[in-house]
Amino acid sequence: DKFFIDEKTFSKVDKSESSWYLDEDEGDIHIVMIKAHRGQVWDSVLMGNCGIASQGTVDPLTQEAIRKDMMLERFQEEHPGFDFRDAEFNGNVPEPREFLGGVQYR
Repeated sequence: DKFFIDEKTFSKVDKSESSWYLDEDEGDIHIVMIKAHRGQVWDSVLMGNCGIASQGTVDPLTQEAIRKDMMLERFQEEHPGFDFRDAEFNGNVPEPREFLGGVQYR
């Protein structure tokens, strides 16, 4: 068998939660991969054959914005009575997976 995409993902994927679908109007295949480790920021979705991030690498500014969104989402989940929509971070945004004990699973 030959695979259309034969590269490793940046990190583990939850196969049971991931899926794909065909957009018949556009003729596109959409692949939805769910990260196995919540709160982890990936440099890219796929790793090249040499083990480095392949095309589509996320630039540092976008990574910072992703970390901010993940931190705000985490704060909202952990403190549902508060509104974090206008919250801001001073300096670098911490890693959501590790900050203050890490992501709590339900």
